Amino acid sequence: MAGENLSSTLAGVRAIYQELAQRPVQRNCIARTECCQFQLTGLTPHLTKGEALLAAKAFRATGRKELPEADDGICPMLQRQTGRCMIYADRPFACRTHFCEAAGGPYARKEVVDLIRRLEDLDARLRGDGPRKIAAAVADALDELR
Repeated sequence: MAGENLSSTLAGVRAIYQELAQRPVQRNCIARTECCQFQLTGLTPHLTKGEALLAAKAFRATGRKELPEADDGICPMLQRQTGRCMIYADRPFACRTHFCEAAGGPYARKEVVDLIRRLEDLDARLRGDGPRKIAAAVADALDELR
């Protein structure tokens, strides 16, 4: 992906995330990381191509180049040693809308459907194939960023 296109894409995704942060929906993430334990929640975030590119770029900024190979049901963005998200500032929309009950439960779709549609529109412009599970989406984005 060309540098200017990538910058524009990342800026577009970040703008959507910033708009979400301005919404008056009360949530309180206390970083228990239960939502990062997919094997416990039965839920896995799905990312559009723009989100995956942003997550991959943030992941690379940590000095890492490859996702963990083990599919242990834990988010590949969770640093095992610290229990912290390696890309928290650029975490995906699904992580931001807290499907975690401890943080206040999921946002109602009607509260964020306009933002979801914007992410989907960006995905279509990037010739993405719709939201995909985080590990596969980020792995492909890492390959594309090489």
